[in-house]
Amino acid sequence: MDATDRAIINELQGGFPVCERPYAEAAGRLGLDEDQLIVRLQRLLDEGLLSRFGPLYHAERLGGGLTLAATEVPEGDFDRVVEQVNAFPEVAHNYAREHRLNLWFVLATDTPQRIDEVIRAIEARTGLTVFNLPKEREFFVGLHFRA
Repeated sequence: MDATDRAIINELQGGFPVCERPYAEAAGRLGLDEDQLIVRLQRLLDEGLLSRFGPLYHAERLGGGLTLAATEVPEGDFDRVVEQVNAFPEVAHNYAREHRLNLWFVLATDTPQRIDEVIRAIEARTGLTVFNLPKEREFFVGLHFRA
């Protein structure tokens, strides 16, 4: 990663332009042209220095549902259950925890009512109880990494 890559990461953490040519506008702010920015972003993704590049949506504001869910997976079944859970398009991401509830995942659905439907479907597929852990309050923490 060179100084330009660091500048790209630092600049784009604060937002991405919403306009007809957002890559061109962002590139201009960085002293690059549009193609240079796109090539560098793709390389950062390909090399695993960025895990994703894309928008974050506020599902509830768009009329959808969002929740954190957890389940207790027997040790020998973890990989199988993760594969089953990940097969649902509503699963945004998941992670292992050192806790009795050792598999946690985020569900993002097109309607709030769909959350319960997906949870029931995951329970049916895995044979495990899924705990719905919706947020009670939302906190915004501005976390930016200096690359």
